[in-house]
Parts: sequence; structure tokens; C-alpha cells
Amino acid sequence: MVILRSLAIVFSIVLIWQIACWAMDIPPYILPSPIQVGLAFYNNFALLSQNSWVTFLEIILGLLTGGTFGFVLAMILAYYNGLRHWLLPLIVISQAIPVFALAPLFVLWFGYDMLPKVLMAAIIIFFPITTAFLDGLLKTNKNWVDAARVMNATKWKTLIHIRLPSALPNLASGLKIGTAVAPIGAVIGEWIGAGQGLGYVMIQANARGKVDVVFAVLIILSIGGTSLFFLSSYVSNKIIGKFFPQEDQPLLYSEDK
Repeated sequence: MVILRSLAIVFSIVLIWQIACWAMDIPPYILPSPIQVGLAFYNNFALLSQNSWVTFLEIILGLLTGGTFGFVLAMILAYYNGLRHWLLPLIVISQAIPVFALAPLFVLWFGYDMLPKVLMAAIIIFFPITTAFLDGLLKTNKNWVDAARVMNATKWKTLIHIRLPSALPNLASGLKIGTAVAPIGAVIGEWIGAGQGLGYVMIQANARGKVDVVFAVLIILSIGGTSLFFLSSYVSNKIIGKFFPQEDQPLLYSEDK
């Protein structure tokens, strides 16, 4: 049902868009119609598919890097209380710096290859994962923690066997948010300095006045980002389902009830 509802919304938007272009006779260099965007996609299929592969590889590597770093960092901060008080302000400050300001530095330090784009995506992704997962680790049911303490469980065993499973819904929520914003870092990195990727194609098409190609790239990014979001939701719900009954699972895009 979620997929059908999404397709119905997308179809409605495309229909309104096409009717608006016809009715108001909007020039294609201002707003191309969906048909013109479809033709641009067809005529540039090889270019777009080749550069889509580069961008989505950067996004997936950024997800893996940022997700792993966020998971490990949240576990460390939950285990060491003193370290948490020192590092949390630094983590917040790292997100206060605009990504646009970091992109030129990363290109300068790491060159025009894939690494700076992966790092840009990872920086954007790790924050929601770290904060959401850490919040879940620290808000474990107090009765469960007390019961583990009564049974002489060590702090490490309590973290692994009690806090970690109870925080999985929070981890899933952070992962979903990170997946949704992941394309931002990769595309911004390609805008600043790259020889390939969808961000690079957008810059080249915009300079040549090919607005229909820019829209085609935006649609590819939208479809790819949405697919990654639903895939992460599906996988995380399946994993969480092994630890929690159906009624306790997160409601966002879980199975319809």
C-alpha cells in the first residue's frame, strides 16, 4: 500500500506539472515539461546511467562509513559517561559547520576522486545515527538495567545484552534519516570538484542551459534516494522484528496495520 500511495502521489504531481506547462506555455529553459524531461533522459541515457553509478556508489560507501562510525561512537559514548560530556559538544559543533564550507577543503586535501564525496556523505549521515542511537542506549528501561545489576552483570554486558537490543528502534530511525540526507553530501562534493557523477552532470548541463537534463538528474536522485530509504526501512524493520513484537515496532513506513 505504501508503494501504491507513493506512485499515486508522484503520478498526480507529474500530471499537474504537465498541465501547468501546457496551460501557461512555460518556456522549456525555465521549466521543461515532464515529456521534455523524459526525452532528455532517453537521449542522455548512457551519460546519466554511467554517472548515476558513480554517485550512488559514493552514497552507499558514505552510508557504510557514516553508519559504522555513528554506531561505534554512540556505543563508546554510552559506555564512558565522562567522555560523553566532552565529546557531545564537539559532535554538535561538527554539524554547525555548513557542508558547503567543508567541501572545498576536502577537495584540496583528498583530491578530485571519490574519497572527498564519500567523506562528505559520511559526515552528514553519522550525526542522526549517533544521536538517535545514543538516545536509545541511554533511555533503556530502568527496570531492565536494575535487574541486570542485581544479577551482577558488568557494565559491558549490560550495554551489549540489555541497552543495545532496546535501542535498535532508535538506531533504525537514525539510519532512515541518514539515508534520506545521504545524497546531499555526495552531490555537493561533486559540485565543488569532480570529473564524474550526477552533481558534475548537473553543473555541466546548467552551464549549457540544458534545464531538462538538470531535471532528469533531480528525478534520478529522487528515485534513488527514495529507494534507499525504503530499502533501509525494510531491512531495519526485519531486524527489529527479531527483538520486538510487531506492536512495538516503529510506525514510520513499517507494515500497514
